[in-house]
Amino acid sequence: MERWKIVRAFLLGPLIEAAVPKPGNVNRFRDFEDLTFYHFLFADTAVAGVYYEAVKTAELLKKGILEPWEAGLGELMRRAVQASREAQDANPNFGIIALSLPLMMGMAIGRNMLDARKKARLLIEESTVRDTMEFYRAIRIANPKGIPSGVKYDVYSDDSFRELFQDEINLARLAEISCERELIFCEWLNEYELSYSTFGRLYELIKELPLEDAVVRAFVELLANNLDTLIIRKAGVEEAKLVQEKAKKVLKGELTVEELDAFMREKGDLRNPGSLADIMAVSLSLLVLRGLRIELKDGKVWGVTGRP
Repeated sequence: MERWKIVRAFLLGPLIEAAVPKPGNVNRFRDFEDLTFYHFLFADTAVAGVYYEAVKTAELLKKGILEPWEAGLGELMRRAVQASREAQDANPNFGIIALSLPLMMGMAIGRNMLDARKKARLLIEESTVRDTMEFYRAIRIANPKGIPSGVKYDVYSDDSFRELFQDEINLARLAEISCERELIFCEWLNEYELSYSTFGRLYELIKELPLEDAVVRAFVELLANNLDTLIIRKAGVEEAKLVQEKAKKVLKGELTVEELDAFMREKGDLRNPGSLADIMAVSLSLLVLRGLRIELKDGKVWGVTGRP
């Protein structure tokens, strides 16, 4: 797959995700007190250089010049997060970076979009303890909300790097340990199952609805069918279940999207579904790779795939 095509897709997908007025998230109409739409614009474009380098590295892997364990996934993640942080002062895209980089590299190695899932999983499995250490450094730079303390391999503990080394914890092992706490790790392990199924749903919906409406509909379905792990970490599992129940009511026609959005903003950003927003960003990147372009029809922006 052509290098810049991959990079463009994984830059544009998160930008679309940030712009669309999805319930509970920052968007082009709504901000949070400490996170704005502009943070996403600056952060999501700041990573372009690292993304380009990641795809170049993947091409060397495909040619056999490098082995999978030499991919340097952890360092690439840390450098992308650092670039994001240098462009703005919040954490808009740590999860997007962590999801996108293995899959981008899988796109460059694999035969097609489906094969890319397996290649991304291979890179996670073949990662090294150094990759995990660099990933931990990336977390410390991003400083995401809700990271637990006092747990085994505590990100902010001075002993964590020694423990990771002693126990030989690569990214795959870390994901197995942490999947229950963060959706990103589950995606690493299950070959991006949720991202790809959401991409498939978006591909169907854009045939019936304008682009923004399709994204909102797919996102409400995500909320209705999954508990957001960021909400769980910040506010507890009961709050996450409340959001899920409200989203189900939207699908049943018992609640409007606007009412769901108002409910999710009642407590500031505690009910902000950031983990599922990351899934949506990657799913939109896949849709861009599939050929997404836009057309204006009757004053509405529609997403179209295929050649004009």
